[in-house]
Amino acid sequence: MTGPERRASLSLAFIYAMRMLGLFLVLPVFALEAPRYPGGDDPALVGLAMGIYGLTQGLLQLPFGMASDRLGRKRVIVFGLLVFAAGSALAASADTLAGLLVGRCLQGAGAVSAVVTALLADLTRDHVRTKSMALVGASIGLMFALSLVMAPALSARFGLGGLFALTAALALMAIAIVVWVVPPEPTRKPAPARGSLRAVLAHVPTLRLNVGVFILHAVLLAMWVAVPRMLVDVGLAQADHWWIYLPTIGASFFVMSATLFPLERRGYLRAVFLAAVALIAGVQLALAGVAALQVRDPGVVGLGVMGALLFLFFCGSNILEACQPSIASRAAPPEARGAALGFYNTLQSLGFFAGGAAGGALLKAGGSVTLFLACGAAVLAWLMVAWPMEAQAAPAHATRPETT
Repeated sequence: MTGPERRASLSLAFIYAMRMLGLFLVLPVFALEAPRYPGGDDPALVGLAMGIYGLTQGLLQLPFGMASDRLGRKRVIVFGLLVFAAGSALAASADTLAGLLVGRCLQGAGAVSAVVTALLADLTRDHVRTKSMALVGASIGLMFALSLVMAPALSARFGLGGLFALTAALALMAIAIVVWVVPPEPTRKPAPARGSLRAVLAHVPTLRLNVGVFILHAVLLAMWVAVPRMLVDVGLAQADHWWIYLPTIGASFFVMSATLFPLERRGYLRAVFLAAVALIAGVQLALAGVAALQVRDPGVVGLGVMGALLFLFFCGSNILEACQPSIASRAAPPEARGAALGFYNTLQSLGFFAGGAAGGALLKAGGSVTLFLACGAAVLAWLMVAWPMEAQAAPAHATRPETT
């Protein structure tokens, strides 16, 4: 990477990470802290307050992406971060669960994930784009791991309101990074003409990726409805779950770096992509088997088995988080990249919302075995949809885009 590409990748990955931290940080403690608020004894309202973030974010990703094609990426990112900070401040000052719900809704309304991804695609050359996107994709797993480690301690010291106040402060810091650290935007073609959005949404390769990103993030959230209880059943106390999450996620980053980037340079991106999808499907089916064994004998499966399965899952998911946005950005027309990635990120956010809702319903209806079998079936369906994707040649070196 060139210096500006490194600066763009690191700064935009930080901004994306702050957005994901806003989603993940309160999840480990929200259900425990919510009953302290008036209205917190209603499980349905608690669940809605947790998930409303993903819903509003999903609904607004596409409009924000389209706006960035016309108004400029940085301007839209700053506006979205201001909305996100306002929602965080509102949630921090809330004294009822309804207030928390409104704050979470406003947080999600600052839906700049697609615009950040589009700007990163604008600022990087084709042959280094996957490496740049990997930083953004890895931030999802990293923020999830950090939230599991940090949230209980921070909540015990500062309360749920303190977590939201921290998120607001980080959003304001991100605005400063957008203004003073992120490199200037490159020149772009004029905004797409009427009808271009329909063409983007009907583009088959893009649709395959949109289906995939929805299923991946639905499974990512749904499986964590059951995984914490399974870890407790194998003898790991809830406060110590980070002992498993942190090393498995960290080790999976090294595996991703050692496999994805060298193989992409040799033109094997399709094979790596499909192998990662198949790996996640296998992990879900294996977790269903572990859950069935735990029903018969809670002590028959050890902690090592769960750790190995989670490590394999994060290897697959981190590879996909890194390469899917890169593939999507290449497929999108440059003049409509914000709109195309807006739709992509819409499906990502709605996947989070659907995974949480469906995961709880499946667990209640049929237990962990049913949940993981459903997740495995969904990923296998994704594998069938993705299989016809065309192999991509190794990225050719290109010159840096002209900047204004």
